[in-house]
Amino acid sequence: MSARVADRSVPQSAWGREHRARQLEAVRRHRQKDRRRLRSMATAVVGAGLAVTLILGVVGLRVQQVRLSYRLDALRGSRAEAEELNRRLRVEMATLKSLSRIEGKARTELGMVAPARDQVRLAREFVPGGRGAAGLDRPSVVAERVEPRDIGVR
Repeated sequence: MSARVADRSVPQSAWGREHRARQLEAVRRHRQKDRRRLRSMATAVVGAGLAVTLILGVVGLRVQQVRLSYRLDALRGSRAEAEELNRRLRVEMATLKSLSRIEGKARTELGMVAPARDQVRLAREFVPGGRGAAGLDRPSVVAERVEPRDIGVR
């Protein structure tokens, strides 16, 4: 048997009982101190947890900021490409709408020729000083069709 077990089996004297009572009281006091320590440790753990959570939140926000900045750069690049394409298409549209280009294609590919002076008649609305159709009492013919004579129209 161990010494502790042997000590417990021996009947205790008055001094032993007092000593034992003091020990129990000391343990009770110690337990109260342990509760305070436990509270302070719990407070410290909660505080550390909040600090870690705060730090991880800040790091997460920075990571998100970096991701968004990369995405923003990519979008700016694609926007610049789209604006350049838009500019090119506007230039191409202006080129295709050019009257001189259309006239050249009509002459070369379609075989058209410029009209003779007697084949063109202007409407009064488009002649300077003309009163136009709005000022007439009766309806007028805006343009007359002139039949082409044998002048080489293909």
